[in-house]
Amino acid sequence: MTEQPTIRLNKRMAQLGLCSRREADRYIAAGQVQVDGETVSELGVRVREDQQVALSREASQVQARKVTVILNKPPGWVSGQPEDGYRAAAELVRLENLDPHAPWRPWGRGAPPRDWWRGLAPAGRLDIDSTGLLVLTEDGVVARTLVGPERRVDKEYVVRVQGRVDQRALERLRHGLQLDGRQLLPAKVERMGGDRLRFVLREGRKRQIRRMCVLVGLEVVTLQRVRVGRVRLGDLPRGCFRFLRPDEGF
Repeated sequence: MTEQPTIRLNKRMAQLGLCSRREADRYIAAGQVQVDGETVSELGVRVREDQQVALSREASQVQARKVTVILNKPPGWVSGQPEDGYRAAAELVRLENLDPHAPWRPWGRGAPPRDWWRGLAPAGRLDIDSTGLLVLTEDGVVARTLVGPERRVDKEYVVRVQGRVDQRALERLRHGLQLDGRQLLPAKVERMGGDRLRFVLREGRKRQIRRMCVLVGLEVVTLQRVRVGRVRLGDLPRGCFRFLRPDEGF
């Protein structure tokens, strides 16, 4: 009988969406992971895909409390580390900026944990001049879903442009362009009326849409990200945020 292939336990836990690989190593070392009902505490263990892998109740509760927020980033704020003269969008994630129409909080009605926002990091980029949906999370599973090597989550943008938008330009935007010597993945690009275009991308090269438009003779006037996977920006006010609810997923 041919033996089934095995993979490292931490990688399998990430595949199953239990936690990130780094988090998996911590849980394994702490004896909080079971394989087929048996506790495993040795790093580097390999498992088959047909084996049952589970977190302990305590570890599962820790994962469930990890915070993810949806921020409507204004222009002029950087999505990553602060730069000279510009502040990081993460600074907007304070309770005074919580959308009053989306009051759900991961800690319920009680007082929030002290410095609850400290572990949040952007899961993806959004140009300093662009606006819209920016995800910040302390959940390794969410981060891997959005920016990991196996990401399959598309992102939708509404873009106002200057210049002539003819059929040839649309076809080139949809496929056939190269950036930095590399072919771009096919994109969905369609007119929305007037000077607005709708882009749906599955990759995120630096300033990709702006650079794509330059290649077909267009100039981006405004760019707003309105969706990441199944999560939409909706009517979230600019500069405000809300928490990702337990019933939502990208």
